[in-house]
Amino acid sequence: MRYFVLASGSKGNATIVQTNDGHLIQIDMGVSLKYEKDKLKKYNIDFNDIEALLLTHDHNDHTKGANYFMPSKIFCAKGTYEIPSDNELELYESYFIAGFKITVLAISHDATNPVGFILEADDEKLVYMTDTGYVSEKNMELMKNPDYLCIESNHNVKMLFETNRPAVLIKRIIGDFGHLSNEDSAMYMSEVIGDRTKEIILMHLSEEANSPEVALKTYRQVLTARYGDISKIRLEAASQRESLEGGNNKVCI
Repeated sequence: MRYFVLASGSKGNATIVQTNDGHLIQIDMGVSLKYEKDKLKKYNIDFNDIEALLLTHDHNDHTKGANYFMPSKIFCAKGTYEIPSDNELELYESYFIAGFKITVLAISHDATNPVGFILEADDEKLVYMTDTGYVSEKNMELMKNPDYLCIESNHNVKMLFETNRPAVLIKRIIGDFGHLSNEDSAMYMSEVIGDRTKEIILMHLSEEANSPEVALKTYRQVLTARYGDISKIRLEAASQRESLEGGNNKVCI
């Protein structure tokens, strides 16, 4: 399995995941078609070869480009997007779509039926979860010991309170229906990672209330203290504007 985070942040989100035999699936389409095609050229991927689009929730930074996909290719929880009823995903059910086994996780965000996903293929497991205020015990159990984690690490609490954002917005962000802080995200993931975990990609970083350096430092400190040696785990932060590649090297593109 291989994955390509094309964009991650409040201005737009899009990630491609590919099986070793070339099946392509996308999670979220919150970018323009031109932006996506420009990024895909780097990986020799044709937009038209993407077999399915999974949507996590109905906010614009995750769905604004979904209209570039035929409705028959879009899969999401009820109320997220206008799609055929057969494509509606039920919470905690598993589906076989475009070469992947996909398990749908309920998450906590101020959206209509927001979800995260576990994607399995090639004897590997990728967990994708952003835009959530907390991670439930049920989800943590299902997420255990993944090969790859794409997990929200939205803000540093101190930096968030130092922004000029209204108090009501800050309250929303730090609440149960908001976004994970660096500290909370790392605490949760210290109990999720295991001996199979190869990579952790920090997602949806705030450009005002976080930075890659701050988020990565927090993660390293928390994981080392709570889990132990993480020297064999690749730890990186995804970007709003620069794409990031991960996964194994067996895939042919």
